[in-house]
Amino acid sequence: MIVKKYTGKDETEAVMKAKDDLGSNAVVLNVRTMKQRGLAKIFKKDFVEITAALEEKDFAQNVNNNKPTFSRVSSEAIKKQQSQINLLADDRADTNAPKQSEIIEKKLDSLHDMLRNQMVKEEDVKPAVRPENNANFKSLKLIYNKLLENEVSEKYANAIINDIENSMKKESNLDSILASVYQKIILKFGEPEAIEDDDRRKIVFFIGPTGVGKTTTIAKLASDFKLTRSKNVAMITADTYRIAAVEQLNTYASILDVPVNVIYSPSEIVESIEELSDYQMIFVDTAGRSHKNTEQRDEIIEMISNVRNSDIDADIVIFLVMSVTTKYRDMVNICDAYKSLNSYRLLFTKLDETDSVGNILNIKLYTGAPISYITCGQNVPDDIESVDVQKLAKSLLGGE
Repeated sequence: MIVKKYTGKDETEAVMKAKDDLGSNAVVLNVRTMKQRGLAKIFKKDFVEITAALEEKDFAQNVNNNKPTFSRVSSEAIKKQQSQINLLADDRADTNAPKQSEIIEKKLDSLHDMLRNQMVKEEDVKPAVRPENNANFKSLKLIYNKLLENEVSEKYANAIINDIENSMKKESNLDSILASVYQKIILKFGEPEAIEDDDRRKIVFFIGPTGVGKTTTIAKLASDFKLTRSKNVAMITADTYRIAAVEQLNTYASILDVPVNVIYSPSEIVESIEELSDYQMIFVDTAGRSHKNTEQRDEIIEMISNVRNSDIDADIVIFLVMSVTTKYRDMVNICDAYKSLNSYRLLFTKLDETDSVGNILNIKLYTGAPISYITCGQNVPDDIESVDVQKLAKSLLGGE
């Protein structure tokens, strides 16, 4: 893993520098607002510092593709750099930095103390490393167990621990091990992909099992784009099977003062969208379908295909909506049922109903699909947010 810091007059400039240097696959780990020191603070404005990271395999691919060139760095130098990275403290950090960064660091500090206090305890869970060959065994074992406690699949927990074990020094302190695992998890999550806020027209489909909160999620996002971002929003519902489903969406639409079209078959979707040609953002609510019922599932796939194969000039965005409380095996089956769609984003609901978020990482790694939003309650429009991968990484490691 390659980790570097970049500065700029604002976050956008700093991120552009990171992308130019590391390539488009670089992931931002942390953002800080920095104060000028000494006399410079009189004449110069504050600046932004970001920490960005890139998997070594992606770094090598960038070089092979003649993307931005890099000086040759030995593997030992990379390992040395990684072991020295400590996101928990930075002597240069401004005491007036944003509260978000302070909260992240405090929670990681708390996690560090918790793990150190547990170092003397023996755990019975099968580790991903062998103590006879690794001086870092106790630290890695505790972190491994913590991932399992938070319902990270043993397969992915092993992969994370093995990656860290293979890249660190023979003897590393708990600080550097914890920071490395934290960075690795953030990289595994990747960059979240919310709905792009640009001038392109968008048709946004919400698919998934019944009862996961698709209709309420549409209301939350429609409220955001209508009221906060001043977009011209409309809705279409194909959920004519569930009792009161149309009435529920009509109620939200009435409050937001947006139109709702109702369709009864996949063949009606294109005509319905064309009737709403004046609207920038169209949210499509689909009926909850059992992944075991191939006929019902195929109706949804057919509806989306009809739009893709039409002359409608718009970006098509698909959200596969799942409750984070669903069992991992059932989530896998749901994802398999819709794999023919090729491109969808993951949206997880009901985080307020569980303390374990391991399935978010499990399904992200299983599908390779980008994560987007999480919801944590029924309040419209408040209880939804773009995924904060730093927050999820802390939670997986036992932080709050």
